[in-house]
Amino acid sequence: MFVEFFIKRPVFSTVCALIILLVGAISIPTLPVAQYPDISPTQINVTANYSGASAEVVENAVTNLLERQINGVEGMKYMTSSSSNDGTSTITVTFDASRNKDIAAVDVQNRVSVAQPQLPQAVQQTGVRVTKQSTSILLAIGLYTEKGEYDNTFLSNYADIYLVDAVKRLKGVGDVRIFGERKYSMRLWLDPNRLASRGLTAQDVVTALNEQNLQVGAGAIGQQPAPKGQMYQLSLRAISRLTNPSQFEDIVIKRGNDGSLVKLKDVGRAELGAENYSSFLRFRGNDAVGLGIYQLPGSNALDVAHAVKTEMAQLAKTFPPGLKYRVAFDTTSYVEASLTEVVITLLIAIALVVGVIYIFLQDWRTTLIPSVTIPLALIGTFAFIKAFGFSINSLSLFGLTLATGMVVDDAIVVVENITTFIQEKGMNSRQASSEAMKEVFGAVIATSLVLMAVFIPVAFFPGTTGALYQQFALTIAFSIAISTFIALTLTPSLSALLLRQGQRPSGWVGWIFDRFNGFLDGTRRGYQQTLTKLSHIKGIVIGLFIVSLAATVWLFLSVPSAFLPEEDQGYFITIVQAPEGVSLNYTSDVMRKAEEIILKEPEVVGTFAVGGFGFSGNTPNTGLIFTTLKPWEERTGPNQSAQAIIGKLFGAFSAIPEARLLPINPPAIQGLGSFGGFTFQLQDRKGNEKLDPLVQSLDQIIKEANQPGTGLQNVFSTFAANTPQLLVEVDRNRAKALGISIDEVFNTLQTLLGSQYVNDFTLQQRTYRVYIQADSEFRANPKDISNLYVRSAQNQMIPLSNLVTVTPTTGAQTINHYNLFRSIEITGSPAPGFSSGQAIQSMQQVAQKVLSPGLGYEWSGSSAEELAAGGQAPLIFGLGLVFVFLVLAAQYENFVDPLIIMLTVPLAIFGALLAQQMRGFPNDVYCQIGLVMLIGLASKNAILIVEFANQLREEGLSITKAAIEASQQRLRPILMTAFSTLLGIFPLAIATGAGAGSRQSLGTAVFGGMFVATFLSLFVVPILYIVINLIRDRFKPGRKNHKTNKTEPETPDLNSEVESPSGRR
Repeated sequence: MFVEFFIKRPVFSTVCALIILLVGAISIPTLPVAQYPDISPTQINVTANYSGASAEVVENAVTNLLERQINGVEGMKYMTSSSSNDGTSTITVTFDASRNKDIAAVDVQNRVSVAQPQLPQAVQQTGVRVTKQSTSILLAIGLYTEKGEYDNTFLSNYADIYLVDAVKRLKGVGDVRIFGERKYSMRLWLDPNRLASRGLTAQDVVTALNEQNLQVGAGAIGQQPAPKGQMYQLSLRAISRLTNPSQFEDIVIKRGNDGSLVKLKDVGRAELGAENYSSFLRFRGNDAVGLGIYQLPGSNALDVAHAVKTEMAQLAKTFPPGLKYRVAFDTTSYVEASLTEVVITLLIAIALVVGVIYIFLQDWRTTLIPSVTIPLALIGTFAFIKAFGFSINSLSLFGLTLATGMVVDDAIVVVENITTFIQEKGMNSRQASSEAMKEVFGAVIATSLVLMAVFIPVAFFPGTTGALYQQFALTIAFSIAISTFIALTLTPSLSALLLRQGQRPSGWVGWIFDRFNGFLDGTRRGYQQTLTKLSHIKGIVIGLFIVSLAATVWLFLSVPSAFLPEEDQGYFITIVQAPEGVSLNYTSDVMRKAEEIILKEPEVVGTFAVGGFGFSGNTPNTGLIFTTLKPWEERTGPNQSAQAIIGKLFGAFSAIPEARLLPINPPAIQGLGSFGGFTFQLQDRKGNEKLDPLVQSLDQIIKEANQPGTGLQNVFSTFAANTPQLLVEVDRNRAKALGISIDEVFNTLQTLLGSQYVNDFTLQQRTYRVYIQADSEFRANPKDISNLYVRSAQNQMIPLSNLVTVTPTTGAQTINHYNLFRSIEITGSPAPGFSSGQAIQSMQQVAQKVLSPGLGYEWSGSSAEELAAGGQAPLIFGLGLVFVFLVLAAQYENFVDPLIIMLTVPLAIFGALLAQQMRGFPNDVYCQIGLVMLIGLASKNAILIVEFANQLREEGLSITKAAIEASQQRLRPILMTAFSTLLGIFPLAIATGAGAGSRQSLGTAVFGGMFVATFLSLFVVPILYIVINLIRDRFKPGRKNHKTNKTEPETPDLNSEVESPSGRR
């Protein structure tokens, strides 16, 4: 026999256990550490710039062409795009989380290459960038001065030249981005009046610049092939590319008839400035730039953050005077706090489980044997985590926490049975180990296979939901597999060596144990009597069981659904939306007022404000303020959570009527949307030329959704359709009559008002761009358009006032697409007392009520993932049931016993959903994970009863007596395993601090389900066993026994007194 081999070779079994322990311990330091597995969808960004173009022009000339080529790329889930008034086209292609980022980027790049020849020349010149979007931001570092010694352009380029490359080289850093970036650029600021007075146009400056600022190779003297006897070779170095403003100002634009020269400094000026002035960044009220550090997938978040902080401390030693830095935003603080809370929960669970074992077994030797299983199984699991490419994260640690009470179950069953053989049958420890294992071997294998079978289907599910389930489920499966091996090898081996005849504990400990044993013996007798009575009213019991099934269905329908619980992550975001048409300076002033209000909150550490930037596009009237909070241990009051502070700020921001300010919580998992709540995409599927139908439906939806009683709150959109604009119409006939080409008119507008990238220059061994644009005072007023000039065929300077008509109008700052259709993003959150699932249903009802024909909607971000998860959860649960049933059928070689065992699952689901409802928790992903887990946990106790009842029937007992005797004899191990599991889970259910929301949801569901399933199944399973077997025997009357080749111990007396394991009555 397998077990007999290890009983006879205790050293061998010990060595096997130590190898498991060592391999697991060695794996721990090599594992990556993160808050969650890499479950965010793969996203590829495509960015192009059409300088000076409006949102509509960018949409038609750039975005549409790129989108139609990219659409349908392999593995694409959905695609979004934004065409902005600053000439930027941004397309984000979202793939499934399992899609390889490198391959996805190559596929998108190939599609972009096909479309590129059709793009405007200006776009081709600046290029179309395809980048892998990293959602796993680790740190944000603010670089600032307190006294304004350096401007933002200097700060940005200092970071680019001296900091970014150094940080990028660190192990585990995936990318470093500069927020508020102002990369160096040579800006040639022109005076249109001076140009016109000298008969020049902006295109003359472009031509001169292309001629006189270029990079050339001048060749060499004496280069081969050379004349015979050539003794030297000299390379020629030509100074052809200009490097500083004075050199650019000396560019010759025109030569007069008298030989005089018109230089750039005669018609404008050159300045070392920035490529882009459309955004700004402040840290704690000081002008700053930010460094965003992104983690490389598979790296250790804590180690990477430590390495970055160490490197920045070293780099800071060479900072110029007055330059300072500070970590403005650190996600690892949440990761570290959350993981610390999970580890503390795990340690509490271990202590509680060991305590339960000692109380029940009442002997340190007996307690030690199953307790050894805990570190062996939990530490050994890390070897499997390493082998499968998983990480140490909240989900895998949740799995270990829940496994704490489960890994000892098999060992408890084994030790309890061996103890019974020693105490009641007078066997020595070695003989008892051998005989007891023959009795429980099948039950141990069956319960372990059932628990593992529940989680195996989860491993094959794709997408975000599959990734959420996967690491949690397989971690538990790994730990159970190890614990089963330990229970069948080391546990009987140690039992044979350590267990002895029980000795009565003395003193107060003995007194407590006497009272406990008396209570337990009384419970067993009362339980036996109750089962006897229930066996006479089987119909009523079955009726009540059917009622519980109906109650389970009712609870399932009444408990609201959700995706992920909202978490206090130690920071929140404030969306700033100023009136349409205002400048970036206006937005900056509004944001400064908001920052002052935020910084007054005592729980706030600092703010990180980015102006000219928004989730749905970059516009001068939008901004974001990231606010970091004090550590969780310093915010223990109910009014100090992130959600409470957000609520207070809603009222405080009413003091700023100049803009709309919305404080919001970030998404529970980075990459699943921009912020918490839902994301609704309103689409124009008819292809209307104008945005009016979309805007009208948008207003109706927002008005209807914010009505009382909808279960929704803060439903809004940052979309701006009425931004003041100027419509420029060219009199084409007049232009042609004067011999002026139409493109000359548009090139003049684009170059002087929108800026034109011409070529490059070199500074500090880096290449930067040269831009031409009118100086700021010549483009500050709509009337300035009339003062721009073009040259006619007769070399006359014609003002644009003679050629164009300027009309005030309105239009969109940005035009968004979702899956190629024009769209508007609407966001919001559930009202208090409502779940995200209910919010989605309410929005769908609102949309159906107000949407006009030709318009539709889709969900994106976490809302899309929630709907996908809702569709997958029943399938995962159903597959878990099927797998467990099939494993049990194979184990028992019939389909009746598995049916009896599986009928306990609805009791667990009833308990789980009842607990969720009582605590006001929704049926979210963590609850669903708990429901899948409960399939195995609920089946486990039923297996112990059914397995032993079958053995008793083979010994000749009737169905009723076998069921009652098996139940009362297995009461003690069932209660032991149940209490160890429940107390292992309990710390999760009452968790506090970082990440408490997910732990509470999971812990509540499993605790409630296990509690109800344990205590109801003790009464329901025996009755179900009796009823179903009576029915089976009625149809097969000749079949009395269904198993053979079992040992024949003495037939137990149903009416005999029950002894405790220590031998006391």
